[in-house]
Amino acid sequence: MNSPFSWSTDYRHPTPWDQDFPPLSLPDMLAASVARKGDAPMLDFMGRHFSYREVADGVARVARGLQQRGIGKGSRVGLFLPNVPHYVAAYYGALAAGATVVNFSPLYTVAELEAQVEDSGTDLLFTISAAALLPTALAVLDGSSLRQLVVGSVAGGLPAAKSVLYRLFKRREVAALPDDPRVIRFSALTDNDGRPDPIAIDAEKDIALIQYTGGTTGTPKGAKLSHQNLTANARQVNVIDPDHGADDRILGVLPFFHVFANTCVLNRTVLNGGMIAMLPRFDAKQALDAITRTKATALPGVPTMYQALLDHPDLAKTDFSSLRVCISGGAPMPAELREKFIAATGASLVEGYGLTESSGVVATNPYDGPVKAGTIGQPIPATHIRLLDKEDPDKDAPAGEPGELAVKGPQIMQGYWNRPEADSDSFTADGWLRTGDVAAIDAEGYIRIVDRLKDMIAVGGFKVYPSVIEAHLHQHPAVKEAIVLGVPDAYRGESPKAFVTLEDGYEISGEALAAWLNPQLGKHERVSAIEVRAALPKTMIGKLDRKALRAEAVG
Repeated sequence: MNSPFSWSTDYRHPTPWDQDFPPLSLPDMLAASVARKGDAPMLDFMGRHFSYREVADGVARVARGLQQRGIGKGSRVGLFLPNVPHYVAAYYGALAAGATVVNFSPLYTVAELEAQVEDSGTDLLFTISAAALLPTALAVLDGSSLRQLVVGSVAGGLPAAKSVLYRLFKRREVAALPDDPRVIRFSALTDNDGRPDPIAIDAEKDIALIQYTGGTTGTPKGAKLSHQNLTANARQVNVIDPDHGADDRILGVLPFFHVFANTCVLNRTVLNGGMIAMLPRFDAKQALDAITRTKATALPGVPTMYQALLDHPDLAKTDFSSLRVCISGGAPMPAELREKFIAATGASLVEGYGLTESSGVVATNPYDGPVKAGTIGQPIPATHIRLLDKEDPDKDAPAGEPGELAVKGPQIMQGYWNRPEADSDSFTADGWLRTGDVAAIDAEGYIRIVDRLKDMIAVGGFKVYPSVIEAHLHQHPAVKEAIVLGVPDAYRGESPKAFVTLEDGYEISGEALAAWLNPQLGKHERVSAIEVRAALPKTMIGKLDRKALRAEAVG
């Protein structure tokens, strides 16, 4: 390893770096917590509690219902869901049936969802009857090889009084179910004896989750994460908590379809028998109210979330006394934002780092310090790091110089779904995952991300790939050339901004182009502005020069 530190003397997490995490499947992990916690609350959804035993019963009924419909080993089950109780039952239920889960963002357009359903070979999809989701899922059911759609009701997961109010006053937010044998109500799926056929799971080889991510080209790729990848990462994250999750009450506002929440909110909390206070989406007022109401002990989030909480007028009357630690990931955390949040709440706020291909987490700053602002801390236990030469990934970076961060560990994916060529690009010959991020490591083993080899834009914790937006821009007859860059955004960290030139004979403003473009994109992909230019910089061989434009436009 090309680093000047020793894990025996410089490790700052409250547990040894050199640890083993024996093979463990996700259903076995859940079963152990159910046996241990039983009637303790596992989920709090808008004030309604579901115990570990109740959740386990729902999981078993989902598993049995899926098996009755031909879902088992070799099947892919998609989740097109926000943070609702159905997600937890469908996630663990599909795994208990022997299937592989495929996460889909509720922000996807029909075209995006359909493309990933086809790529993954998803057999059955879970969603809810929300007007923002069901029409998209139905369109994909008609336009793809998807065979079955299971639809749940949001009102069914709410406390009785709130359920009645939801049905009375939010009917416009609910879409009607068609009379179609391919469309199954969640309640019908789970109307069974809850006794699924036992399934033998090889934790190290069986794929639990296909989690889509982009890449250097922006083409979505499904990272294959085994049961062991996910349970190891949950255990790695759990042991760096000085309290090891004792009396955990996690505020679950990060979307479960994102790998950060999958590990740090869902799997890690289930592992230690804590409670997840779920919110269907991030709303600053609802989040602040939930912190006070549930006496939340932890809040994993992204920088934009912490900024929104600071900006809300209810901040001053929120009781933060229970909040021990907040973990920030998904995008760089500005030092001034971290200081303001700590001053306002008294909670510890530590920055970490991970990626889809690592099941979520690679490194964090220690919960109890010393925290080094501007760094992602040290690697979590059993995680090896290495700096590769930026020009030749077969060699280490020169001593003392930044290099491409490479990672090995039990949480590293099994490769990409049906993308062997992407595997060869993403792994070194000796099996190190190349992150595409350029890092420096100081004398105490703290890692600082200093640059990116990839063109990815980090928008409030979401990955946005310029080539996707550029492809849409090129569909407009006036657009000749296009480059999309990430520009600083005080709230979201970065926002996409497009720079274009026009075909001869066309005149159109950047504002008009943006008004045409943005409705075609997911919310996190929408550009903050489009700048029309007479020319864009090019390399010596005539290619558009993204690096030169970034230096000029972003600095």
